[in-house]
Amino acid sequence: MSLFSLLAVLLLEQVRPLPYRRFVHEPLSSLARFLESRFNAGERHNGVVGWLIGVGGLVLVTAGIHLFLAEFSFVLAWLWNVAVLYLTMGFRRFSRHYTGIQLALRTDDVAEARRLLAEWRGRGADGLSSSEIAQLAIEEALCASHRHVFGVFVCFLLLPGPCGAVLYRVSASLADTWGGRDSAEDGDFGVFARRTFAIIDWLPVRLTAAAFAIVGDFEDAVYCWRTRADQWPGDGLGIVLASGAGALGVRLGMPVLDAGEITERAEIGTGEEADVDFMESTVGLIWRALVLWLLLLLLLGLPVW
Repeated sequence: MSLFSLLAVLLLEQVRPLPYRRFVHEPLSSLARFLESRFNAGERHNGVVGWLIGVGGLVLVTAGIHLFLAEFSFVLAWLWNVAVLYLTMGFRRFSRHYTGIQLALRTDDVAEARRLLAEWRGRGADGLSSSEIAQLAIEEALCASHRHVFGVFVCFLLLPGPCGAVLYRVSASLADTWGGRDSAEDGDFGVFARRTFAIIDWLPVRLTAAAFAIVGDFEDAVYCWRTRADQWPGDGLGIVLASGAGALGVRLGMPVLDAGEITERAEIGTGEEADVDFMESTVGLIWRALVLWLLLLLLLGLPVW
């Protein structure tokens, strides 16, 4: 059932991409603002209550609908799985900007590539060279493929029905909205959301990195994972970036001009500077990793069938 649900969503997304911002991002942002307005008193336990109501409530509703439909028809339960996965995962969420940047760099239209990159990342890209644009686009694509495809994929497989997909997507949204703030005004409200998502994402991050290593340059991917991942600050995505960079044989990280200022960043990866050819190789790496997971799921399902 899981394999056919995933295949159906991948095909459906290619035929009719979901307007992610309208149907997913904005509703989740509204939910985060509503919960924050009701519960944020600057204390950690307020964040716990808000998270349990937001994430736990949606997971329970999703599970309840799945069980209700399963009582009537296997097909209805399967369609519910497909619908939830369609809302929570997908390549097309980031491929539009990535493909546009790639085409712009192919035609030496650096100004258009900068504009698309700035629109995608939500930060200025003035003054970036074509190599820096390709580098940042590859980093964004590797992280987005984990957050919008592989992370959801793993949680969907681990929990019954579509509960895991909802848990991952809503937890990631609240962690980004609440956990990314450091102001004294917000206090410790977002600490629980950030730390809980780090726990939820611990296994998916490592499985994504392992998949990149297997379908790419395994030796370099493992080397970069072991020696470079901890140099990248943040929420564990350094593991994905390090493995992806090693698998591709490209250098990522390094100081870049970000919003008009030089941002110091650790170098992740070995090999050559990023360019448009490496952008194409990144697409191939992500697709090969997805095919690997589908094949593994098929092999695991054969004894059951």
